[in-house]
Amino acid sequence: MKSIRSIYKIGLGPSSSHTMGPAYAASRFLREHPQADYIRAILYGSLAKTGQGHGTDRAIGEIFADIAHDRV
Repeated sequence: MKSIRSIYKIGLGPSSSHTMGPAYAASRFLREHPQADYIRAILYGSLAKTGQGHGTDRAIGEIFADIAHDRV
């Protein structure tokens, strides 16, 4: 049996739940749409209300910045 620690991951900011999911979604989007020329992320619900304070904006910004940097 694996340790319970194997399911925990550390994300950016004070709230991993507000960074891990959005970063995963951004990464998945890029994998599924590598030809995208323009990306705009709109946050809803608790992500929109607390996203900047919890690091959501940085988490997805870093994912999208990687692809923008690769295309320059």
